[in-house]
Amino acid sequence: METGKIIATLRDSKGWSQTDLANNSGVSRVMIGKYERGEAVPSIDAAKKIADAFEVSLDYLVGEGQNARFDKKTVQRLQEIEALNPTIKDKLFFLIDTVIRDTNAQKAYMQ
Repeated sequence: METGKIIATLRDSKGWSQTDLANNSGVSRVMIGKYERGEAVPSIDAAKKIADAFEVSLDYLVGEGQNARFDKKTVQRLQEIEALNPTIKDKLFFLIDTVIRDTNAQKAYMQ
């Protein structure tokens, strides 16, 4: 997905108008409209401001890179997990694996 479509999708998901995004990011409403229509590509500075307003990474905003599917909170959590004591990290992964397994089993039985 191109950056303009991602911006529009994120904006719609927040229920923001282009003016709301402009106010929250410091990027002009006119430029946001141009990005969304594919008439312009945001500079790195503008993209960073927009990503910060949406609380997503630049990777996410442009739809590329290792963290493109994660918002900033998810990336921050992953970084915090990575910094944990290995014993605590193993316990946390065991818990996560259990929840995922149980959720997948529930989905399988509902079909």
